[in-house]
Amino acid sequence: MKEAMFYTKVKDKIYCNLCPHECKLSEGQMGLCKVRKVIGGKLYSLNYGKISAINLDPIEKKPLYHYKPGSLILSVGSVGCNFSCGFCQNFKISQTGETFFTTFIPPEELINIALKYKEKGNIGIAFTYNEPSIFYEYIYDTIALLKDDIDIILVSNGYINEVPLKSIIKYVKAINFDLKSFNGDFYKKVCHGHLEPVLKTIEIACNNTHVEITTLIIPGLNDSEEEIDKLSYWISKLNPNIPLHSTRYFPNYEFQIKATPVETLIRLQSIAKKHLNFVYLGNVLLSSDTICPNCKKALIKRNGFEVQSFLTSNQCPFCSYKIEYIKI
Repeated sequence: MKEAMFYTKVKDKIYCNLCPHECKLSEGQMGLCKVRKVIGGKLYSLNYGKISAINLDPIEKKPLYHYKPGSLILSVGSVGCNFSCGFCQNFKISQTGETFFTTFIPPEELINIALKYKEKGNIGIAFTYNEPSIFYEYIYDTIALLKDDIDIILVSNGYINEVPLKSIIKYVKAINFDLKSFNGDFYKKVCHGHLEPVLKTIEIACNNTHVEITTLIIPGLNDSEEEIDKLSYWISKLNPNIPLHSTRYFPNYEFQIKATPVETLIRLQSIAKKHLNFVYLGNVLLSSDTICPNCKKALIKRNGFEVQSFLTSNQCPFCSYKIEYIKI
């Protein structure tokens, strides 16, 4: 447990300023994230250093396809989330709060673990599995101890206020944002949040670090051609080279809607490609190769999360087209 950053006290109330929920809390109350609590008139992070999962993953699993393809990343998660999506695949750690079994790993030890795995190809630390922004103090302290040869990566829902975001963004090498829909009603009814703050976060991040975006396609909720067209068009205005990972939904947690038909993903991919140069399909046994936007030949070949051929420069070896949005 550690005193939280970004909160204000007004009389006998505590206002958490970390995310757009801006929870107004009384003594003994927890925020919507289930891991920030008022104790003795101060706001505390209950999940500080509490690790629920740690694993050495392919970076493609985040998914990040354009940031150091073929490398490995030490992935760590805690507990809690500031959304409550009914389809969450990690609901056991995201929705149970700090009561879930965890292991305490201080920032110094986490960095040492990351360095130990360098010889196996690890490039750094990815804060993932649950929403990293509500793990903020731990990430902040880890960044303060950073060494030059450790990359910090986030996999986030983007629901964070601008001030805390800007306090760490320049130290983060890459982020995959889970843009759950391009419909405000979806965010209100399904995620219990708002769309606009997420879009603002993505805009800020795109001006500061490498960004890729994932959208889970759920039948009947966010799978219309019109919505995907609007979503991909909006991304293209930031940068048409930002990779979009259009991912297949499977029933989980509170949602028992049937799995997304593969044909739907393929159809929506073709729509997104009208605006974006790189649109990948996730959770399906289909090609995930990186294709040159100009000559349409494979620049990076993959088998699932395994990279089988590499791009050695930011130029297509077949047609010399410059691939601007990829970190080798």
